[in-house]
Amino acid sequence: MANALDKLDMMGVNMHTARVLTNSLWPQYKALETTVTFAGGTTNAIGDFNGSGNPVTMFTVTGTVEMSIIALCETTLTGGSATIEVGTALSTAGLIAQTTGTDIDINEIWAAAAPASSVELTSVTGRYIVNQDVKLTVGTADATAGVIRFIVKWAPISADGKVEVT
Repeated sequence: MANALDKLDMMGVNMHTARVLTNSLWPQYKALETTVTFAGGTTNAIGDFNGSGNPVTMFTVTGTVEMSIIALCETTLTGGSATIEVGTALSTAGLIAQTTGTDIDINEIWAAAAPASSVELTSVTGRYIVNQDVKLTVGTADATAGVIRFIVKWAPISADGKVEVT
């Protein structure tokens, strides 16, 4: 590992960033969570497909971070053909792929296009480099009810890297 650090140092990468990039284990810094309650039948509420609350920013990202995110369904979603996805402004489904909201049932883990049972391999959640806020986007139709808890674990890559619940 010292050899890799030396090479990165010679390329001008600061030592903090070099240590994060060369750590083969999860360089977890902190875990955060937030809960989203859908009420898309109300104008401009979370879940209103055409409302001003869509997309909703769940986590504010400063600098550049490495992160992994999962969603746990606490109350089954309703809303016909409403789709939901998690990503950034430039990649709206970049963190959790789009799925039909009603396919996510209570106690299921949503980390990919198809929600899973209450047990999931950790490999299903990707490790992503992120430098924009994390957003939940509702598409197709209103998500009228339901509750999902989002858990993000993250580590800074840049010296100013930080994630906060919005």
